[in-house]
Amino acid sequence: MRIETLPEEFIKAQPIIDTIDAAGYEAYFVGGSVRDTLLGLPIHDVDIATSAYPQEVKQLFKRTVDTGIEHGTVMILDHGTGYETTTFRTETGYQDYRRPDSVTFVRSLQEDLKRRDFTINALALRSNGTIVDYFHGLDDLQAKRIRAVGNADERFNEDALRMMRAVRFASQLDFDIDSDTIQGITHHGPLLEKIAVERIHVEFVKMLQGNWPAKGLQIFLDTGLYQYCPDFKDRLSAL
Repeated sequence: MRIETLPEEFIKAQPIIDTIDAAGYEAYFVGGSVRDTLLGLPIHDVDIATSAYPQEVKQLFKRTVDTGIEHGTVMILDHGTGYETTTFRTETGYQDYRRPDSVTFVRSLQEDLKRRDFTINALALRSNGTIVDYFHGLDDLQAKRIRAVGNADERFNEDALRMMRAVRFASQLDFDIDSDTIQGITHHGPLLEKIAVERIHVEFVKMLQGNWPAKGLQIFLDTGLYQYCPDFKDRLSAL
């Protein structure tokens, strides 16, 4: 699939992609901006993923900021705009059920995308408008479906907050969550107790602010996630 007319946000960022490509590396737009473009929604942050390692990225641009260099992220400053550019990576060990214990930089886009949460967020966009889709995210967008990349149990063990993100996306996009992903959420709900209350609160508020909050709230209740969020279990049990 190819997007014939790219949004202005991507066009402004194209020189970043082109510079990295011209140096012999790969670079793609990734994440929510690609998903929202395909859905015809406004774009917020433009994120770039690249095969270039952080030091290689820094050699290509005059103005950079090490916003998360230990995890491969360098912000490139271009005409007053900052673009977070992250090296393809794999992750291992999630003892806190939120962040990886170790990160390994790789040159493979597919290896990078397979660690992401949901297929609709695991799409990459070349600067010429071509979509790269290894995990059938386009099919899931068409079907209005939220589905974990690969094994849902593994994705939620890596980052338990992803369960709240799934509920939030259902509320924001009016998407259904596929059965395997729902099963994973139901099974791993107790892991939410290991996540900072502030992080859960942010996702919950975003869910309520979605265009279909009743849908998100129903999933939140049906999967039993409410049992593992502070105050919810006792308050709802009293109703």
